[in-house]
Amino acid sequence: MTDRQADQWQTVCSRQELQVGRFIEFSLASADQNTDTLPTTGFVFLDSTTPRAYLNQCPHMGIELNWMPGRFMDADNLFLQCSTHGALFKPGDGECIAGPCQGDALIALDIRETGEMLEVRLPE
Repeated sequence: MTDRQADQWQTVCSRQELQVGRFIEFSLASADQNTDTLPTTGFVFLDSTTPRAYLNQCPHMGIELNWMPGRFMDADNLFLQCSTHGALFKPGDGECIAGPCQGDALIALDIRETGEMLEVRLPE
């Protein structure tokens, strides 16, 4: 992505759509028009009352975390969990606390509210 794109923001949902326990997935806009690769996806959710957004990509193998649409939490609803290898991540900062990528972290996306909409900054 170019430097100009890294300064761009993408609308992902309205603030009203974001409710505790609900995860909203989105595809990130990209200048890469390569049809042989899957689009980069992310997700946004409320961590208590704070909106958080991450790339939907486990640091271990680069695969998506969720096992079903909107399902990102472990059975106890405490940690984000990779469905493939069971890695656990703290919702607040994305740090991996258990699993094959322990010590790594999810890639956080800058998020802001613009009016009633939530936007994420496109990653570099």
